[in-house]
Amino acid sequence: MDGRKRRAFVTGLFGTILIFVVLAAVIGVDRVLSALNSAEPTTVALTFLLALCWLAAWSLMLRTVLATLDAEISIPESFFVYTGAVFANNVTPFGQAGGEPVAAALISKVSGTRYETALVSIASVDVLNVVPSISLIFVGVGYYATASAVSDRVETAVGSAIVLIGAIALAMVLVWRYRHVLVERLPSRLAPHIRRIRRGRVETATVEADITNRLQRFFENIERIATNRRNVTVVVALSLAGWLFQAAALMAAFDAVGYSVPLSVLVFVIPLANLAGAAPLPGGLGGIEAAFIALLIPTTGIGAASITAAVLIFRGAIYWMPVVIGGTTVSVLGIRAV
Repeated sequence: MDGRKRRAFVTGLFGTILIFVVLAAVIGVDRVLSALNSAEPTTVALTFLLALCWLAAWSLMLRTVLATLDAEISIPESFFVYTGAVFANNVTPFGQAGGEPVAAALISKVSGTRYETALVSIASVDVLNVVPSISLIFVGVGYYATASAVSDRVETAVGSAIVLIGAIALAMVLVWRYRHVLVERLPSRLAPHIRRIRRGRVETATVEADITNRLQRFFENIERIATNRRNVTVVVALSLAGWLFQAAALMAAFDAVGYSVPLSVLVFVIPLANLAGAAPLPGGLGGIEAAFIALLIPTTGIGAASITAAVLIFRGAIYWMPVVIGGTTVSVLGIRAV
């Protein structure tokens, strides 16, 4: 890890610690620990089981996308590879943006595909996950608004989601529209820099040709996925199942601390809170928890300490369990790019 990456990681880690310190000071550590100690162990175990179902659903998304690109991996392999990808996202700043290069290296090694093919596959999974999340946000908020007044926090979160998703969608449209321009011009800009990284061992023209070929294959793979409507439908359905498993896991976490929360609230709170994963924190750690608490207090009316306890149980299943499983997978396979 070079100095710049190390500084970014340390800064993100410091931000995470600071957020948790503030939460502890505001909510009270004793009250949160009391709620955690009273949690029903069987229901906590159910939370982790439902989180495994979420991982399984989204790992099948990755397997389906790879099959579209003629890269076959088994169901167990897809599960461990996807947990490795989640691990990479969880330990690098900016969530998927920071973890996808590492995840692509892992997928490439296990499936035997080219790196750019692996990068397209994991990026496609992340992009297609947005489609059900947007639907759940609008359906959930709409249903919630019929029974309760929508708070300013929820309105702000929904507005932020629309702006962020709109900006990402616009950027993707522009990149796709001008992909031929990128293929023509980008290699000549990048080749000298890459040649310097390789210490001049390869001619600039060779590097430029290699980048051009990789970019062409990258966009060709995107087109192959986009035009396979059957597989796209299957992937979106698996994504929706994964979101619902997450909502069921959070519902179980609340049940473990003695509260019942409507599914209609959780289905829009989860994707909204996950937007905090775009912050420069390791996997959004700290920011996502704070976002969950900020959204769940006005939408559930439950005390902050109990909400915090439920969120910590949920994040233990959604964040820390994939870190353990995925970190082990990455270590065993020898991927050292993290």
